[in-house]
Amino acid sequence: MPKSIVAALQVGALPGGKEVTLSQILSYEQAIVESGAALVVMPEALLGGYPKGEGFGTQLGYRLPEGREAFARYFANAIDVPGVETEALAGLSARTGANLVMGVIERAGSTLYCTALYFDPQAGLVARHRKLMPTGTERLIWGKGDGSTLPVIDSRVGRIGAAVCWENMMPLLRTAMYAKGVEVWCAPTVDEREMWQVSMRHIAHEGRCFVVSACQVQDSPQALGVEIANWPADRPLIAGGSVIVGPMGDILAGPLRGGPGLLIAEIDTDELVRARYDFDVVGHYARPDVFELTVDERAKPGVRFTI
Repeated sequence: MPKSIVAALQVGALPGGKEVTLSQILSYEQAIVESGAALVVMPEALLGGYPKGEGFGTQLGYRLPEGREAFARYFANAIDVPGVETEALAGLSARTGANLVMGVIERAGSTLYCTALYFDPQAGLVARHRKLMPTGTERLIWGKGDGSTLPVIDSRVGRIGAAVCWENMMPLLRTAMYAKGVEVWCAPTVDEREMWQVSMRHIAHEGRCFVVSACQVQDSPQALGVEIANWPADRPLIAGGSVIVGPMGDILAGPLRGGPGLLIAEIDTDELVRARYDFDVVGHYARPDVFELTVDERAKPGVRFTI
């Protein structure tokens, strides 16, 4: 069936940590069932948290002991993949019948990754995508993904793929995902700005695909017990802005701002053929005689053992 319901679950990581945040996610089970959603996209770093405003005690050329303690706390709140949290999320996917795409902070050895996980109602955890390029000072705390985690998978709503927050603005990454046949583009984020809405509409229009973007929503730093210098007392830390966009760049639902909620829209993947009639970015509108993109999908471990 080309018609289906897709959803963005706009919630935020809770100050109490991953356990209470996971409980918050699971509390939406009935709402997901009642919505009929076959795909639910959740924000970036939802399990593990996005430490907006945290400096981790770092100045150029040196790091303070309190920054190491802050990182240790952040590391403890990250999740293992697979682990108890992914088992709970696989159960949610199975009970609701919905594919899930969500952002987590993943522990791997002593390194953290900003990761998007894919869950299938029958198969459970089926894939992951590690953010290729952490933005700005995110590079202090997150490692970089490689080309081995760029999945586009089949689902009830069509072929789904994900890019996390600002890597959505990497043109070559987008081209690679388009070439993999993405039909529903999932964009976990914490970017609340109006320009993000512009980017989501551009990606939908450029890729002639549906876009589901889920943003975190967070109260003011004061309400959360977080100290950020000169932050207005009445301004949310993250104001949301989840949005669902059609393949011609038209907004189907949202943006949702100012609080949590489940944003839904009906999509019809039969529309994609019509949308790509005059613009297929990796098909008839490409110029492979002039431009060529090579994507290295090999895993790149820091140490490789051979016998």
